[in-house]
Amino acid sequence: MRRRDFIAAVGGAAASWPLAALAQQGERMRRIGALLAIAEDDAERDARVGAFEHGLQQLGWTIGDNLRIDYRWATNDVERSQYAAELISLKPDVLFASSGAVVGALQQATRTLPIVFVTVIDPVGGGWVSSLARPGGNATGFASHDFSLSGKWLELLKEIAPRVTRVAVIRDPSVPAGSGGFAAIQTVAPSLGIEPTPIGVHDASEIERGITDFARSPNGGLIMVGPSSSVALHRDLIIRLAAKHRLPAVYSSRRYIAKGGLIAYAVDPVDQFRRAANYIDRILKGEKPADLPVQAPTKYQLIINLKTAKALGLDLPPSVVARADEVIE
Repeated sequence: MRRRDFIAAVGGAAASWPLAALAQQGERMRRIGALLAIAEDDAERDARVGAFEHGLQQLGWTIGDNLRIDYRWATNDVERSQYAAELISLKPDVLFASSGAVVGALQQATRTLPIVFVTVIDPVGGGWVSSLARPGGNATGFASHDFSLSGKWLELLKEIAPRVTRVAVIRDPSVPAGSGGFAAIQTVAPSLGIEPTPIGVHDASEIERGITDFARSPNGGLIMVGPSSSVALHRDLIIRLAAKHRLPAVYSSRRYIAKGGLIAYAVDPVDQFRRAANYIDRILKGEKPADLPVQAPTKYQLIINLKTAKALGLDLPPSVVARADEVIE
């Protein structure tokens, strides 16, 4: 090869090196560490995860091609702490979390890796973000609860069971949803002629004793304020006691209705998982969680169990049944 041709060839190759390097960098596999507060065999797992992955796919991410997702499932404090550390050790580009307890476990382990969360009740009250408009730290995402929703539960209870004049409010006073939700019910209750009675969820005996004592007087109903892990732990017991004492009850999640609860009005978690894909995409492309505002719920669902209504002797108003998103018969 002549010297002039050799220099030209080397010069041309050198000029292409930065472009080749950039192309390689742009195509590198990105990694998400997902810690979700549901059991791996939960009946609703596939719908939520499917919505999340479909949202990512629509934004150009393909699992196994330019994206890897490492999932962990946590339903208690030990699992949350263990899997948080495990996921962070994998050095993901971004963490994905469901529930405030999971965000707390992740933030105890890292204040630098970005976190996108869903189904978090009170991100500010929990200390996960500085404010909804300006999160300020390493976490942002989608809040799942507005305290005014608790007042709507009370209105719904009065609509389906007009004779109710007393309501037992099952809540965990140690979490924002429990204290804030009960306060919202207290504000609305006088206008509906209803007297609220709080019942704690420290353990199963406290719940059983509280509901049994409450049910000794007539015209009672029940509202489960949440969701929270402490309340969810006793889900089956609460549903069973409501049926035993023939208390019309409004719940905060579809899961309770699938298990035999009467009616639920709640944020649609599948919608939040779907919307989270957008924030994940933006962070993978360089934006920071501190600059992405926490978003409020936009989609709610009303679920009714007609079999339970029949067992309670309730004739639900046609207007309520007509606006239900799902009716279990």
